Amino acid sequence: MEGFNVDLSGQTAIVTGASQGLGRSVAIALGASGAKVACVARNADKLKDTVEVITAAGGQAEAFSCDVTDRESVDKVVDHVGDEWERLDILVNNAGITRDTLLPRMSDDEWDDVINTNLRGAFLFSRAASRHMMRSRYGRIINMSSVSGIIGNAGQTNYSASKAGLIGLTRSLSKELAGRKVTVNAVAPGFIESDMTQALGDSILGEVKKRIPAKRLGMADDVSAGVLFLASPAASYITGQCLVIDGGMTG
Repeated sequence: MEGFNVDLSGQTAIVTGASQGLGRSVAIALGASGAKVACVARNADKLKDTVEVITAAGGQAEAFSCDVTDRESVDKVVDHVGDEWERLDILVNNAGITRDTLLPRMSDDEWDDVINTNLRGAFLFSRAASRHMMRSRYGRIINMSSVSGIIGNAGQTNYSASKAGLIGLTRSLSKELAGRKVTVNAVAPGFIESDMTQALGDSILGEVKKRIPAKRLGMADDVSAGVLFLASPAASYITGQCLVIDGGMTG
């Protein structure tokens, strides 16, 4: 990542939802910083590109197929990394989905799918990872929240609730783990350049940019830089915080 260097040599990391979007960007950034990265997603085939980018640049990475809502699958991945790789230093809970619709029309499944993937998944991975981190008395847990979890967004009551829940999980877990030198923080991106935002169309994006003091959408690297800092040894006295990366939109 140009202009921002963090040395994570010898460390290991797990990134969920690493096959695309912010998860892919974060996994690549961690790999470029020297960490060995366990790239997690439901479909291992979709992870091949992320792993190949990391290894082509001289880094180390491995793909793991995992349903983040399934306890046994999650424990298997975390224990493999912690035991076979002999340490687990960094966990980035990034896996997330949307099922947008207004609340009166929202089905039970649309609510449950989002809460289970976005919030339960982070709970399962954090619980499993914290056991390894507490034993080694070092760790960085970073939860990918959203400005939607802070200010809300019409049509996203399920998504916003899950992302607000991640902030609550972060603040509470940070108090439990601080004494073992394990930090827990959240990152809350705003509007980030992606296929999803491009699908909004030029007119809507123009209105969105007017609401952002920086007058532009964020880039994936903007978010990855924040994650890298929180994952680094330099952030050892920062825990229980939510780093908002939104170009000033929420002020």
